[in-house]
Amino acid sequence: MITFANGCAIGYDDVGTGIPVLFLHGFPHNRSLWAPQLGALATAARTISMDLRGFGESVPGSAASVDDYADDAAALLDALDIDRAVVAGLSMGGYATFAFWRRHGARVRALVLCDTKAGADDDAARASRRTMQALARDSGSAAIANSLISAMVGPTTRLNNPELVDELHRMMSLAPEDGVIGALEALMTRPDSTPTLATISVPTLIVVGEEDALTPATEARTMHLAIGGSRLEIIAGAGHVSNAERPATFNHALSEFLVSLTAQ
Repeated sequence: MITFANGCAIGYDDVGTGIPVLFLHGFPHNRSLWAPQLGALATAARTISMDLRGFGESVPGSAASVDDYADDAAALLDALDIDRAVVAGLSMGGYATFAFWRRHGARVRALVLCDTKAGADDDAARASRRTMQALARDSGSAAIANSLISAMVGPTTRLNNPELVDELHRMMSLAPEDGVIGALEALMTRPDSTPTLATISVPTLIVVGEEDALTPATEARTMHLAIGGSRLEIIAGAGHVSNAERPATFNHALSEFLVSLTAQ
């Protein structure tokens, strides 16, 4: 489905009934990354996945900052007449989730931070993003997919589930170049969210793949210690896209978290 909000088209899926859960994907993915969650959790929750600006069906257009992604997410909730939601973000979607908390905190029922981190890019990381922007301009999104795929999934997935590796590679290869370049700009200019952690006052679940090489479990533990009352789930045999690599384990952790919310 597509709606027009915050000055752009937003592609999204909206499945199920119950507590609303809004899923924000990583870089350079699209909303289909969350298909294992929408299919499994729709009987317990209203599951909503959206294409971030510049990706999937949320084109044309690209983000200038993670705030743009957060404001688009709030605009989608407006369009769907949802006051408050659980906001779940993976990697880049996690950075947008921090921005959503800062800008639209009253609309957050709970947070799910997946395979992400609080810190901003350092100089080396920003230089790497600029190199990747040049690669996208010169060689397209397929080159970005080639450069990222080995780090995107864990060694267990690469060994045991090559079909998923191929699926993720295709997804990343199809990302619009303008969206990729804009997202890299948003990533390298995002603020340090470390001070944000202590302000989070809603229930929070932190999930990370044990084999995540991009935002490792040490980052998840740091967030867990800084967010009062948060839960930490480390998923064995999963890398950076733990929700897709080990969907049953991921969904079990998320389902238990959602049940705890409805019990409160």
